[in-house]
Amino acid sequence: MVMVNAAALPATLVESELFGYESGAFTGAERKGRKGKFEQADESTLFFDEIGDMPFEMQSKLLRVLQDGVFERVGAERGRNSNFRLISASNRDFQKMISEGTFRLDLYYRISPVQCRCLHFANAWRTFRSSSKARSTHLPHATEQIQSG
Repeated sequence: MVMVNAAALPATLVESELFGYESGAFTGAERKGRKGKFEQADESTLFFDEIGDMPFEMQSKLLRVLQDGVFERVGAERGRNSNFRLISASNRDFQKMISEGTFRLDLYYRISPVQCRCLHFANAWRTFRSSSKARSTHLPHATEQIQSG
């Protein structure tokens, strides 16, 4: 699995990190070029954490890769193919972002066929503890371990 944290990528490096680059594409580029995250994830899984923090101008490029499986390294003259499974996560309110124009609706539909919404752990634990199942005689050891740990 290849992991990308969109929130940690500086806006100036997003494209070269995701798409990779060819030799001599820019000052300071490695002599041999470099594979990007899409290329590294070929025939594998790409986990895109905090996808809601991706710059708007990069969202259309990501959408193209997701739709066609084709991307170009920075400085390249030809496209490359990548076949990867995408898993994305975010704590953002996408509906609000879409209405504000900071997240693309078409990208949202492409990345969200299955959504898992998670409760904050502390709230989930309180709910679990207050349920009658948590008080059963089958869980005291597990409950003690979670509370102490």
